[in-house]
Amino acid sequence: MSNKTIGVLGLGIIGGVWARHYHTAGVLAGAWNRTAQPDFPQWKGTALAVAQAADIVQIVVADPPAVRALLAEILPALGPGKTVVQSSTIDPKSSEEFFTAVTGKGARYLEAPFTGSKPAAELRQVVYYLGGEAALIAELDELLALVAVTRLHIGDHRQACTLKLAMNLNIAAQMEALSEAITLARRAGISDDVFFGALSRNASQSGLAKLKEPKLRSGDFSPQFSVKHMLKDMRLASGIEGVVGFPVLDTIRERFVAAEKAGLADQDFSALIKLLETKQG
Repeated sequence: MSNKTIGVLGLGIIGGVWARHYHTAGVLAGAWNRTAQPDFPQWKGTALAVAQAADIVQIVVADPPAVRALLAEILPALGPGKTVVQSSTIDPKSSEEFFTAVTGKGARYLEAPFTGSKPAAELRQVVYYLGGEAALIAELDELLALVAVTRLHIGDHRQACTLKLAMNLNIAAQMEALSEAITLARRAGISDDVFFGALSRNASQSGLAKLKEPKLRSGDFSPQFSVKHMLKDMRLASGIEGVVGFPVLDTIRERFVAAEKAGLADQDFSALIKLLETKQG
């Protein structure tokens, strides 16, 4: 991989961090964002220019329509020798569409959703869920290791997307349960110190609880992963064949709809607790 370069399309909370890691490693050939960031390292004026400059193009944007629009722009630059690493959270049907479009040009396609918010990205501790051919994953491993501590081969591109949505469903459900649990304790006059001290010795302690404890204690809901993005993921999960009648998914999706309506869309998804606080009294 020492002679391969990468370009990043989408410089949001995660994409911007990754692009800077690649730049530090000397492999960033281009970076682009819908909202211009001309001072960003290796900035290019168009997504097409990034795809022309880089051997590997990594897409890190909000949703399937955003990915679709970018692919339409960069397809003229794709062909043998080019690889698209798709790291946006999307649904398996969209993944199949994008795989077909990219490979139809003779380029290669790797589905690479991930888990881990901004702090993990900064520490290079995100985990990739990779969907694609084993040989391609092995070829890209050294490059992806620059930003991700763990790279898991899940299966094909559709399976990687599905697993990512399944993981986010689990996280979203845990967030609602944690919000209800701490609100119940607070209303009984139990301090946060006592609550989290007890939780640390309880079977329900989790990585999510540790990550969101500072936010729940301080009320600082600046986004690590926003309400609007989690809602998008729950809607995508709800569209997968076979999930009709999943009661937790249905409930959690509607909780995030309510959070968006309450003006919390751009806040961290731990702001879900605010829906309970408004019911106090």
